[in-house]
Amino acid sequence: MYIQVLGSAAGGGFPQWNCNCANCDGLRKGAIKACARTQSSIAVSEDGERWILFNASPDIRAQLASFPPLQPARALRDTGIEAVVLMDSQVDHTTGLLTLREGLPLDLWCTAQVHEDLSSGFPLFPMLAHWNGGFKWREIPLGEGAPETFIVPCAPNLKLTAIPLLSNAPPYSPRRDQPHPGDNIGVYIEDTGSGASLFYAPGLGKPDSHILQWMRQAEVLMVDGTVWHDDEMIRQGVGTKTGQAMGHLAQSGPGGMIEVLDSMPARCKILIHINNTNPILNEESAERAQLVQHGIDVAWDGMHIDLSGKL
Repeated sequence: MYIQVLGSAAGGGFPQWNCNCANCDGLRKGAIKACARTQSSIAVSEDGERWILFNASPDIRAQLASFPPLQPARALRDTGIEAVVLMDSQVDHTTGLLTLREGLPLDLWCTAQVHEDLSSGFPLFPMLAHWNGGFKWREIPLGEGAPETFIVPCAPNLKLTAIPLLSNAPPYSPRRDQPHPGDNIGVYIEDTGSGASLFYAPGLGKPDSHILQWMRQAEVLMVDGTVWHDDEMIRQGVGTKTGQAMGHLAQSGPGGMIEVLDSMPARCKILIHINNTNPILNEESAERAQLVQHGIDVAWDGMHIDLSGKL
């Protein structure tokens, strides 16, 4: 299994186009040690040639250009993307679907709730139906009680399991502030050939015992790193909502993501979906040093994980 981080930032990217917080202003002026980031998305492949895109960010055009395997040039019109899997229906995870319109139809996997949001409140499915019929929707099964596994045909040896997350639906969803299972998911991916495993959850708000059980099984954890403090955006005067209200678990404090990851046996622990206000973006910050002490990495655009030889 191969994992490519295409984008590692939260919505708005880093620096955010209209933000002058300490991080964004510091990066533009070269006053802090940090690197620019596009909005979060990863690609996963079994063979290094056929790729599953997890979320389609507004920055997908630049992300595709930055990773040559996604444009292998085997034909006059070509792509290495074989399928798309959506973790939720948020703008920063779905707007890139519009950019993929020239390559339709493509298989798109998402839950029934996400399909509903993208057919009504943010009607991408009806809009894109005008391009060769649009995306071919494949429903991600959630199961009753025990989660069901599913296979994306381009990667027959990768077994995927969708784990419902306790997070929030987007503002245009009728379930906003009343989340239902399927509004947001994490995905556990097991390579049945090599034994490698990944748990990917960029929108992890409240890890309950069921979610923690899946996290303990994974060799690689790539999870929500949006904010350091729950009230971070309020503290910095750039927003009015807490991390929890937005569906994200802060890293610091009792029960925070650092504490959660400390309890996990995974050999690789990575934060992704980093908001522009988060001090961990500054590689010389005390908060970044704290992550290092706990053995936690921060994803960057272009980060590559090769699990193909793992047995």
